[in-house]
Amino acid sequence: MLLYFFITCFSVILFLKPLSLKPLPPWASEMRLLSFWFLKDLFLFSNLGSLRNTILSAFYINRIPLKMSTKKMNLSSSARAEKSALDGEVGGMSVLDLPELALECILEKLPPAGLCSMAGVCTSLRERCVSDHLWEKHMKQKWGRVIGPAAYREWQWHLASRKDFGSFKQGKPKGFMRLLSMFWASSWGTPKVDPINNSKQRSPLPVNSIMSWYLALETGKFWFPAQVFNRENGHVGFMLSCYDADLSYDPRTDAFQARYPPHGRRAIAIESGVPWERLRAQPVDTSPHDLHISDCLHDLRPSDHIEIQWRRNKEFPYGWWYGVVGHLESCGGNENYCRCHNSDTVVLEFHQYTPGSRWRSTTVNRKEHREEGNEADGFYGGIRKLYNNEDIARWKRLWPTEVLE
Repeated sequence: MLLYFFITCFSVILFLKPLSLKPLPPWASEMRLLSFWFLKDLFLFSNLGSLRNTILSAFYINRIPLKMSTKKMNLSSSARAEKSALDGEVGGMSVLDLPELALECILEKLPPAGLCSMAGVCTSLRERCVSDHLWEKHMKQKWGRVIGPAAYREWQWHLASRKDFGSFKQGKPKGFMRLLSMFWASSWGTPKVDPINNSKQRSPLPVNSIMSWYLALETGKFWFPAQVFNRENGHVGFMLSCYDADLSYDPRTDAFQARYPPHGRRAIAIESGVPWERLRAQPVDTSPHDLHISDCLHDLRPSDHIEIQWRRNKEFPYGWWYGVVGHLESCGGNENYCRCHNSDTVVLEFHQYTPGSRWRSTTVNRKEHREEGNEADGFYGGIRKLYNNEDIARWKRLWPTEVLE
């Protein structure tokens, strides 16, 4: 056994001896373009093992001569000029020498912080990193649950009402927010030096890009409309309801501040620390002050899950309340003999209230349903049937621990 080990080691030594250590190739100096804080913040993200492998693989490709790769790349004239300037500055190859597909693959795998950092390297990469197709995925993953058509319209109005897209002021940002503030100040807030003309130029962030919208949401400076479950910290008067509000994200707590519109004699109500679980985008494009036109009344059957508009009086906005379709008093509840779906009267039940409560149930007319109610019991508005099991499960997760009176 010892003899076998000696022969193996001796063979390896003989094989390595002719190899001489060579200096690093010129492309290694390109790493100066990637600052220390970029690499630090980039690799702090979890679930980025595949990203690290992709980036390392991309740089290992540079060990192979890429003289033909630059001929195959469809770089713009400005990109070619900038690449030549960078090559002259660092004395070797640049990141732009990577094949188009490899560079695009790297950018697609970068998180938002990585894209912001990469965009600060040079003008060519900045033009790539602000592309909508790269940010659309990040917008959908993080904000898709709470951003709807109403929020998009608010953003468009916000852009139209501002002549300049001001910078965002940060207190003491940490983590991703620190990276955003550094990137915002260094990449878009200060003049850039053009390596071709040796002059300073300003490259503003496109205000109508998805990236600018993402950063506006992430920094909490843009208030957008959405809906909040169990408003005002689960006040007993709003259990199993969902009301419209204007929201602002707090990156320090990963929660939201909700601003409820005034109604009646009540001023604006503000709630802090609203978690993601209590938010959703508006399911229908209807103002909280307008009656929703119901299109599901003829399909309602016992045990169906529904949401119905309700407001305390005419001065209040509508909120959406969870309930189920019940059986008529004349029906025994036997599914084999139930004919409730043939009746013009639909029974709606709210099981969060104790039996005998005036809020426990109500009835609506299937054919001529409009707003119904009075000043004592409130006014019931439009109805929407819940078909998605996830929507139903969300309501059940918010179920009160005690039955309401």
